[in-house]
Formats: sequence, C-alpha cells, structure tokens
Amino acid sequence: MAQAVLPAVRALTPEMVALRQRLHAHPELAYEEFATSDQVAACLQDWGYEVHRGLAGTGVVGLLRRGDGPRRIALRADMDALPIQEATGLPYASRIPGRMHACGHDGHTAALLTAARVLADEGGFDGTLQLIFQPAEESLGGARRMVEEGLFERFPCDAVFGLHNMPGFPVGHIGLRAGAFMPSSDTVHIIVHGRGGHGAAPHDSADPVVAAAHIVLALQTVVSRNTDPRDMAVVSIGAIHGGDAPNVIPDRVELKATVRALRPEVRQRLRERITELAEAQARTLGVRAEVIYHWRYPVLVNDAHWTGEVRRIATGWLGADHVMPDMAPLTGSEDFAFLLEQRPGCYFIVGNGLIGAYSQGGCMIHNPGYDFNDAVLPVAASFWVRLVREVMGGPARP
Repeated sequence: MAQAVLPAVRALTPEMVALRQRLHAHPELAYEEFATSDQVAACLQDWGYEVHRGLAGTGVVGLLRRGDGPRRIALRADMDALPIQEATGLPYASRIPGRMHACGHDGHTAALLTAARVLADEGGFDGTLQLIFQPAEESLGGARRMVEEGLFERFPCDAVFGLHNMPGFPVGHIGLRAGAFMPSSDTVHIIVHGRGGHGAAPHDSADPVVAAAHIVLALQTVVSRNTDPRDMAVVSIGAIHGGDAPNVIPDRVELKATVRALRPEVRQRLRERITELAEAQARTLGVRAEVIYHWRYPVLVNDAHWTGEVRRIATGWLGADHVMPDMAPLTGSEDFAFLLEQRPGCYFIVGNGLIGAYSQGGCMIHNPGYDFNDAVLPVAASFWVRLVREVMGGPARP
C-alpha cells in the first residue's frame, strides 16, 4: 500500500495527520462547524482556490481552474461531529464534553484538504476542480440544504464524488457498487393517544401502553410479510416513552423508529403499511395513533459510468486485490444521496482497518471508542489526486 502513496502526499503526511488530530480535538456539531469551515476556507485561499462560503450556513466551496478544459468535477467531504462523549483516552481526544468525531469526518476533511494542496501545487489536470466541504451530514441533511440553496446552479459540474472510511475492511482497500449502494433513511414518530387512569382500574382507561406494544409487534410484519424477501427493508423501533409510575396508566406513549429501503417503491410501501398498521392496531384497542412520518435521506444510487471509472482507476492504481468492485449494499444511509440525485457520480468506501486490529480505536463508527485511522489519510488523499488527474487529464500546471 505504501507504494501507492504519491510522493507529494507522503511529504505532507505529518502535516495531514496533525491537521486531522487538531480537528478531532475540536469537534463541532451540525451547522455549528464555524472554526472548521474557517480553517478549511483559510487553507484553500492560501493555496489559490476561489473560495465561496455561506451555503447551508457553514458550507465551503473551493474552485481551482487549470488550463481551458471544459470538464468540471466535484469532490465532497463532510465536516460535522456527533453528540457523543469520547472514551478513547487519546492525547488528541475531544476537548468538548459530549461531542466527538465518531464518524471520521475529521479524516475526510483532512484527506481532501491534502489533495487540494497537492493539486494546487502540481496541477496535472485540465478543467475546473470543485471541492465541497459540507456541514451537517449527521441526520440534518446538509447536502440537501446545499442543493436547495443553489449548489449546482452556482457551481455546475459533470460528476460528483465522495468517500467514507469504513472499519471492518483492510486499510486503504476501496469498495464500491454501481446502482443502489446505500438505503433511504426515514424516521417515524408514532404517538399513541389513550385515556389515563389508575393501574388498578384498567377498565376505566384506554391504555396506550398495551396498544403501543401491539403496534411494535405488528410493525415487525411489515418486513417479514409485506416486503418481497428479495428486497432490502428495515423497520427498527429505537425508542419507547410513556408513563412514570408503575400504578398509573398514562395518557400517551411515544414510539420512534428508523425505516430503510434500497428501492423507492419499497420505501413508499413501507410508509403506507406502517401508517395503516399503527392506526388499525390503535383503533382495535380503543385508542388513537398519530403517525408523523419524516422523509429524510433518499436511496444513494451510484451512476454506472462513473462507478466504472472509479473502479478502473482504483484497480489500476492499487491492484485488483485491493478493490472490492461489487460490494453488497450497505445498510447505513448517507446524505450524499441528495447530491447524486442532482448529478451523476460515485460514492465509495475506504477501509479503515479490521475491527480490533489497529491501534486507533478498533471499533465501528458512532462508537465512543472510535478513531479515524491515520494510516488511511495518505491513501485517500492520493486517490483523490489520481481521480482528478485521470478524469480531467491534461498537462495544465499552476
């Protein structure tokens, strides 16, 4: 893997690691990435990029033109952290209680910045490079907001690319898939309205607790009995809240669920059945279910042509044994899907190391013990440089 790292990236690796660890120590939540975006913008400006700020509040877009080629491609990194208390004990652990970079966005940002510097210094492409540093990937849809605020009208491009580190795969191995690669992600909030009373006289109440229990069980059939077994679907109840005392029947119980699918028609069917089942179960038991359905992230669909290009470049650079060309779809979701709804492109994963097999964390993302593996940084940065040069090949220099 070491021979795959570009010399210019290797020379910058100590600075890149220091930057990543500095970002890790100062995590910022969605739409609060003020210091991070300031640092990103300052770096890009120093390296000669045309810098634009303000999309989605803290978003940063950097443009670099070389030669007069017409091709324009965009690369994206996310910047936000998570509301998790870090438990790594690392010297550069989060200095902000209750916040940490538990998903590796610090590494994504550092790798793209390093590639940005190499491309500014050395060129090697003919066209316009567009770098998107996006806020609020974690649950709040920063990509959707950037699109709604005119990202691609102001900065049109031919294709858009993004990556994510992934624990459980060897360091630097690249995995991808054409077509549906990551599922939609929707959130359902079901409020069961009943009539409270004394636990010793349930006949004088309309019990929302029992109804909520029936709803939870009934929702399990949406996947097992209402979805084609050949289709991926997930309905998971993650929260149940209701009542405070053992002898009091509450007036209401609240359920929260995550719902996922790999096909839009399955996604729509899940919504219909969840709503029907919740309302019917509640009616049967003499209470009422209020279903609040939040459409969140769509299915992430990789363009076949651009996925083929990423596969070709990665295989030629790393070798076939370091590329997973047709991965099984992942079950996590990504708001990069909003960008791919607007422009063709490819989202792929870069291995962060086998779980438990490397020193920096050794666990899955969104875990208090997670840490981005710094050995991935030079591989990711080098791949970004190679991708730009292959897609927008040309002799243009600074």
